[in-house]
Amino acid sequence: MPGTVTASAPRPTTADGQQPGGRSVTIAVALCIVTILLAVLDSNIVSSATVPIVRDLDPVHGVDRIPWLIAAYQLAATAALPLYGKLCDTLGSKKVFIGALATFLTGSALCGMAQSMGELIAARAFQGIGGGGLMSVTMVVLRQLGTAGPKEGGGSKAEGGGKKGSIGGIIAGAGMALGPWLGGALADHAGWRWIFYVNLPVGIAVLIAAAFVVKLPVRTTRHRIDFLGAGLAATFSTALLLVTEWGGEDYAWTSPVIVGLAVAAVVALGLFLWRQATAAEPILPLSLFRLRLMRYGFAVQGLVGVAMMGSIVYVMIYLQVVRGVAATSAGLFLVPMAIGMTVVGLLSGRLVAAGWSQKTFVVSGTVFASAALALLTTLDTDTGLWTVRGALLLMGIGFGQLIGQLIELVQDTAPPAQLGVATTGVRFFQTLGTALGASLFGAVLSRVYAAEGPGGTTSDIGRLTGAARDRALDAFVSSTDVVFACATGAMLLALVLAIRLPGTRTRT
Repeated sequence: MPGTVTASAPRPTTADGQQPGGRSVTIAVALCIVTILLAVLDSNIVSSATVPIVRDLDPVHGVDRIPWLIAAYQLAATAALPLYGKLCDTLGSKKVFIGALATFLTGSALCGMAQSMGELIAARAFQGIGGGGLMSVTMVVLRQLGTAGPKEGGGSKAEGGGKKGSIGGIIAGAGMALGPWLGGALADHAGWRWIFYVNLPVGIAVLIAAAFVVKLPVRTTRHRIDFLGAGLAATFSTALLLVTEWGGEDYAWTSPVIVGLAVAAVVALGLFLWRQATAAEPILPLSLFRLRLMRYGFAVQGLVGVAMMGSIVYVMIYLQVVRGVAATSAGLFLVPMAIGMTVVGLLSGRLVAAGWSQKTFVVSGTVFASAALALLTTLDTDTGLWTVRGALLLMGIGFGQLIGQLIELVQDTAPPAQLGVATTGVRFFQTLGTALGASLFGAVLSRVYAAEGPGGTTSDIGRLTGAARDRALDAFVSSTDVVFACATGAMLLALVLAIRLPGTRTRT
């Protein structure tokens, strides 16, 4: 499905006035891919290593603090996202990239040296500030490398940027799938501290190389940064994420804590929207939402975040609780998903560069992901494990088309001066979708299990025997099937929105 490509603009020059060469661009892209892997792996690598961490640092009360250990990184990363986008558009993405990587590495070292759960949680939050910027800022760098670099295979420079951006998105997806397995392997064979220490030699090498190799256009116009808007965005996202993290688990949904946080989130959102409408240089310009493709792109990305939470987390829970698969072995079930995401993502990126419509792959991706989630709704206590692997492979084929192409669509549509805020906006909506999905699916699982189970909570299943255990497992499977049905609904809604996207392709 070829599209029309307009004439390309003159190639931008870098800080030294030179045009970046093909070899330096290739090296810079490789550095970006390694950086994305570091960021994505660390966002979920801890989940499979919590037991040895608690055993070492706080065997008495550590279990109660595990949710904070996992949430601290995500909270900090999400809160910092809007500010990173504006900093890229103001200071230039290379400076922000180096700063975010340095923050991430400092946090990694502090995590590895932690001597208590409190120290580790604080260090994870600091690491998350850097990690949140790495993913989104690196996507901006990849985009600028594509438009500044030479043609690839006779295609336009923007097409090269499209392929690089797609690769970045797919590597992120593969890292998301493989993170839990890698965390468990490192914890079992090298000690949990190496989950964090392994970042240092790799990250320092990337940091030094990036300072000399990455060549990007120079910012000559200074802009003001809306720190008030960034603070309101951070307040809103933090309050919302705490509601989804604590609601129904640590506190009842009607408790003063949850109600207060919900009110704070609503007020912060209202003030943020007011600030964005009145600020001279807003952190997330509302003018972006006047573009239909941008509105639908953000919405689809948020729904993808919801569905990915359902597919990855609850498949792992099903395998461990119902089928008795060990945590490390359960992580290996995500390999087919990672393979599917990587292969189809690279293929779709090349086809878009050859002239195919990006909308085609976004629509196709939502169809495949919806089919995979629908297949997961049929899981039973004795479903063949190859059926689970097949569903995850299908899931990877769907998400592999979505992750890279959605980012490219938004970047293609955004005004050049707002590339940073548009890219971080995509990540922001995906993160919020993931948080809301976690809250929704957790509540659904608990309610269905309470209605159909033998009494107690899902945490009691491991202690049950005989008929009570059989009934508990049947109820748990029914609960996960409902969760996957909700995720399927989210992806079908994403399909409706994807169909309404204007037909586009990468443009120069």
